[in-house]
Amino acid sequence: MPELPEVETMRMQLEKFLVGSLISKVQVKTPSYDLPIAKLVRGRVLGVRRFAKVTSIDLDNGYSILTHVKLTGQFVYKGPKLDESPISKKVVGGVPGPHTHVIFEFSDGGKLYYNDIRKFGWVKIEKTTEVENEKFVKALGPEPFGSVYGKPSLLTFDYFSNLLSKSKRNIKVLLMDQSKIGGVGNIYANDALWLSKISPKRASNSLSNKDSKLLFNAIETVLKNGLKYGGASELAFVTPDGKEGEYQNHTLVYNHQGEVCSRCKTEKIEKFFLGGRGTYWCKKCQK
Repeated sequence: MPELPEVETMRMQLEKFLVGSLISKVQVKTPSYDLPIAKLVRGRVLGVRRFAKVTSIDLDNGYSILTHVKLTGQFVYKGPKLDESPISKKVVGGVPGPHTHVIFEFSDGGKLYYNDIRKFGWVKIEKTTEVENEKFVKALGPEPFGSVYGKPSLLTFDYFSNLLSKSKRNIKVLLMDQSKIGGVGNIYANDALWLSKISPKRASNSLSNKDSKLLFNAIETVLKNGLKYGGASELAFVTPDGKEGEYQNHTLVYNHQGEVCSRCKTEKIEKFFLGGRGTYWCKKCQK
């Protein structure tokens, strides 16, 4: 499932392609995505916000398109603000195609396609003033790239260390709890723990202040690296220009099972399951 770097990459491209454009028509090709079209017509895009893994496309008519792409959702843009070029084969069937559920058409000739093979993602309409009160958004914890005021709130070290001190849960499981910390998923949790030399099995409250600081900094480092490479396209994620991210080629420990640890040069990376998710670690480096 796309994490903070993937969704932020998506947000930045959507902002680049859509801001200032006027929605002239919406085609809903799949009944389960039955949007209140009348509210969207003639809505001009003012901006695009992100709340952890949720994206909000804000319109000048007082409404927002709120979306969570989840496992296989994809937004692909075609139009005058992007030179025509081949799109990733991960956009199965192309656009429009058999997995295209919604098409947003713009008065300048641009089109934004929403594809989703497994239909786990969602697209809905919300009053812009109510976006931060939407149930999913309201439940999100602070995030590393949040804001000081409002949602998403900023993850501070004081909050982080206090959170860890009060929990006996495995540290990796806690990092992925979106109600505690927004935006961190499996790939970046694995890499942050490896970078900070902390075992994913450790009880959160067993971390010293030094360990907590190392992990706090490591989370920011791996998320920034993920953003630098346009996110990870291990599975279905593509950017709105139809391209793939590159972070899957730069992971530190994630998906490296069986390979010799790049730090200690002696132990092989092992994979096990923790909290139902694939977990990667070096048992020599990570304590």
